Amino acid sequence: MKPIWVVDDDQSIRFVLEKALAREQFPVRAFSSPRDVLKALDDDSPQVLVSDIRMPGGSGIELLNAVKQRHPGLPVIIMTAYSDLDSAVSAFQGGAFEYLPKPFDVTAAVELIRRAVQESLREEVGDAIPAATPEMLGQAPAMQDVFRAIGRLSQSNVTVLITGESGTGKELVARALHKHSPRGDAGAKGPFVAINTAAIPKDLLESELFGHERGAFTGAQATRRGRFEQADGGTLFLDEIGDMPFDLQTRLLRVLSDGQFYRVGGHQPLKSNVRVIAATHQNLEERVRQGVFREDLFHRLNVIRLRLPALRERREDIPMLTRTFLAKSARELGVDAKRITDEALARIATFDFPGNVRQLENLCHWLTVMAPAQVVELKDLPPEILDAASMAAPSVPALATAGPALPTEAGVVHAADGGMLAPLGAAAVATPVPPWLAELRRDARRRLEAHEPDVWELLSQQFEAGLIQTALEITRGRRIEAAQRLGIGRNTITRKIQELGLPD
Repeated sequence: MKPIWVVDDDQSIRFVLEKALAREQFPVRAFSSPRDVLKALDDDSPQVLVSDIRMPGGSGIELLNAVKQRHPGLPVIIMTAYSDLDSAVSAFQGGAFEYLPKPFDVTAAVELIRRAVQESLREEVGDAIPAATPEMLGQAPAMQDVFRAIGRLSQSNVTVLITGESGTGKELVARALHKHSPRGDAGAKGPFVAINTAAIPKDLLESELFGHERGAFTGAQATRRGRFEQADGGTLFLDEIGDMPFDLQTRLLRVLSDGQFYRVGGHQPLKSNVRVIAATHQNLEERVRQGVFREDLFHRLNVIRLRLPALRERREDIPMLTRTFLAKSARELGVDAKRITDEALARIATFDFPGNVRQLENLCHWLTVMAPAQVVELKDLPPEILDAASMAAPSVPALATAGPALPTEAGVVHAADGGMLAPLGAAAVATPVPPWLAELRRDARRRLEAHEPDVWELLSQQFEAGLIQTALEITRGRRIEAAQRLGIGRNTITRKIQELGLPD
C-alpha cells in the first residue's frame, strides 16, 4: 500500500498523526508545505492525502485542486482550525473526501483516514451502470407482468387505466405505452400530452382540457387550444383521474363516447383523434359507490387496467434501482457517481418506501449530495432508513393511526423499529419504540411484577449515570463540555456526579 501523505506547517500535528498512523501499521510521509507535495507528486503519489487548509506558501484548497487534476480519484482530507462555512464549502466543492476541524480526536482522525484508505483500495463495482438510464427497470415478476402488458398493447390504441400508489411510476408507464404504440415513436410520432387533474383548480381545469374562446371569461384575451386539441393524433394522459370534479366527468365521458367537444364559450363542435390513458391512486370502484365518480365513465376508462406494484412488493429490484438512480443523480449534478456497499443496499431494501420509486430516487439524490465519501456505507444512510430497518420481527394487530404506519401485505402494522406501538389517547398512534426503550420496559416489567422496591429511583439513577458516564468518556472527563453536550448546567452535572457516587 502507498503511504499516507500528511501536509501541515505545524510540526506537532505532523508528529501526532505520524505516530498514530504508524501504530495502525500505515506507512506515512510528512510534508510542511504544499510546494513540497506538488514536487513529490512528479515522482510518486499517496494512498490518501491529509492536508491543512492554511499554510505558508499555499492553501490546502489550492493543493486539493492541483491534486485532483492529476489524481481525480485520490481521497483528500482537509484539516483546519478555522471552522467556517466558506472553508467547508470550498473543501467539498473541490472534491474533498472529508472535512476535519481542529482540534480533532486522534482516534476519530485515524478512523477517518482508514475509511479513506478503504475507499482508495476499493475496486470498481462490477456491474457498472450504463450511461443512459433505461425507460423502466425491474426484474421482479410483478414488473415483468407490466412489461409484458406494455408489449401486448404496443400495436393497440385501446384506452388504458393505470392504477397504483403514488410514486410507483404511472406516468412512466403511460409514456412507454405511447412510445411503443402506433401513435408514438414506432408510428406517426404523435404528441404525448399529460395533465394532472388533481393539481389544477376546478375553475381552470375545464379550460385546460377543452380550451376556450376569446372573451369566454374575464382574462380570456385570446383563443386557447386545450389539451385534447394539443394531443390530436397522439396520447392524452389524465393523471389522478379519480380526483376530477363530477361535472367535468360528464364532459369527459362525452368526448370519449363520440370524440366531440366544445371549447369554453364556443359553439362550434371540435373533433380530436386522441388516445386516452388515465391513472389514479384511488380505488375507483369505491369512488363510484360513494357517488363521486361516474360509473359509466369508470367503465369507459377501465377497458384495460394495469396495476403497478408498490416498491415493497418488488424488493429484489431495489439494489438495481438504487445504483441506477445514484448514477443518474451524478450525471445531473455533474459529479462522480457514488458506489454503495452491499450492507447499505441490504438495509435500504428492508425499508417499506411509502413514497415508492419516487422516494427511492429522492434518497439517491440525498446520498449523492450528503454522503461524505465516494462509497456509501451503512452509517451514511439517513436516520429514517436506519431506524426503520433495525426492526425485529414481532408485530401487533392493526390500530387506528393518526400518522403514517408501515402496512404489510397481511394488513398488520409494524412499529418502525419492530417494537411495540405506543397508544396515545383514544386513537392509538403507531409510534416507533427505540430498542433501548423496549429493553427498559422489559426490565421495568420484570422488576414490577417481582414487587421490587424503589423501581423508579433505581432505574432513574441507572439512566442518569449511564448518560453522564458516556458524556464524560467522550469529552475525556471535561465536565463543562459534557454538560453542554447533554444540555444541562455545569452545576447540575457536578451535583449528579456526587449524588450518584460516580468516580471523579
